[in-house]
Amino acid sequence: MIKNFTIGALAMTFSLSAFAQEPVNNEAIQKIRKEGLENSKVMDIAFQITDVIGPRLANSPGIKRGRDWAVKYFTDLGLKNAKQESWGDFGKGWSVEKYYAATTAPFYRPIIGYPKAWTPGTNGPIKSEVILVKADTVTDLEKYKGKLAGKIVVIESVMVQPLKNSYTPDVTRYTDEKLAEMAAAEPAAPRQGRPGGNSNQMAMMMRMRQNRAAINEMLLQEKVGLILTYARGNYGTFFTSNGASYAVDAKPVAPELEVSAEDFLHILRLLRGGQKVEVEAEVKTTFYPQDVKGYNVIAEIPGTDKKLKDEIVMLGGHFDSWHSGTGATDNAAGSIVMIEVMRILKAIDFKPKRTIRIALWDAEEQGLHGSRGYVKQHFADPTKMELLPEHGKLSAYYNLDNGTGAVRGIYLQGNAGARDIFQAWLNPFADLGAKTVTISNTGGTDHQAYDAVGLPGFQFIQDPMDYNTRTHHTNQDTYDRLVEDDLKKSATIIASFVYHTSERAEKIPRKELPKPVAPRN
Repeated sequence: MIKNFTIGALAMTFSLSAFAQEPVNNEAIQKIRKEGLENSKVMDIAFQITDVIGPRLANSPGIKRGRDWAVKYFTDLGLKNAKQESWGDFGKGWSVEKYYAATTAPFYRPIIGYPKAWTPGTNGPIKSEVILVKADTVTDLEKYKGKLAGKIVVIESVMVQPLKNSYTPDVTRYTDEKLAEMAAAEPAAPRQGRPGGNSNQMAMMMRMRQNRAAINEMLLQEKVGLILTYARGNYGTFFTSNGASYAVDAKPVAPELEVSAEDFLHILRLLRGGQKVEVEAEVKTTFYPQDVKGYNVIAEIPGTDKKLKDEIVMLGGHFDSWHSGTGATDNAAGSIVMIEVMRILKAIDFKPKRTIRIALWDAEEQGLHGSRGYVKQHFADPTKMELLPEHGKLSAYYNLDNGTGAVRGIYLQGNAGARDIFQAWLNPFADLGAKTVTISNTGGTDHQAYDAVGLPGFQFIQDPMDYNTRTHHTNQDTYDRLVEDDLKKSATIIASFVYHTSERAEKIPRKELPKPVAPRN
């Protein structure tokens, strides 16, 4: 503990000398560090969001439980204006009420898998011989007509390949060399349009998609009992997805299970070898079309400065998840950290100059819907770029959504004007491993909604851990994959960033305002 304090103090002294132009409040940082590292509540919050509330698929009962809990937590914390705010229309909700599947011949073996999102159930228990559907062309489907009603099927595909052993670690952290490489990155060159692909590969992919769509339509018409689908992953970990649209008027589909690679390949080898395979299963799912709206959770610590209190500092992460795990690293982790940031700031009795606003985003997994809807309502529509009044009041938005890994720095998203500011704010946390500022962009999450309308939106650099190998969108994304020490460090560092952004004399510098873009399809 003493060692950490000494290194932190030295780092803060350096920050004042090397970046004297950007004030750093050492006294406030020490309060934040003590509260964030010694009195942390991250695992208490994690327990509630993952183990108690569970998976939080967009517009499911789980996400609704989560939103209710978050509003109450923020209210009890003393935050103001805690509410669920609609960002627009999403679609129907969906949840799994029951799932069971096992091979019963040639021997009994439970199947690791889960229903694909927004697919129907089996309407009770079913048991049948498994049929291997081989169809390279649409005309090949004729031989199956009238033979598949109530059957469990597996579809032959060249995309299904034998598993290979991995000789690299599942869990990794950034090395000093990698962080130095990120810090030395040059600004990305402007895009010159979409790069052309291999026309033969594109044509083959289109044929495969059309063929699979025709197979799915045939299976639906045949009233197939259940489809078993190969899921990406290994060692019992499988990456999940949706098997149908969440739109209220979406076309019906057949029941479908995402099956772990080992179990799927076991069944497939038997079928290819001419062996009889029998499977029993029961899937019960429920659709919720009553309220098609999507909702973000919003809460604030109001600003107190007469001139700056109407300006805003925002922080957030997406609250929704996929459904086969409990969404711990994607993205309960980011939500946990940002909730803890607000708790830390309240615990040290911080009275910010600018208003601090947290957002727990909805439906990020389906296309950043919650953050994009919020930005469109509050700041600007990227297709028009007609700025709303709040656009001029936002200083910055900070996002966290890359798993449980500790914050190691921040992506500038091409905003060179913020480099020295953020470097000064990171220097006091060099002892926690956070020191890197990179000009590079990172994508795939909610800060992009802000960046798209010319607002300073940032995602933090995080240690990869096992995010891309074991947890991101998988059945293994559970409480057990969260690393307490990493969550504490991240919350402490981000709390300092939010503190200094709220107190800074000027807002965070901005990039050039982008031009309107074509509406998304």
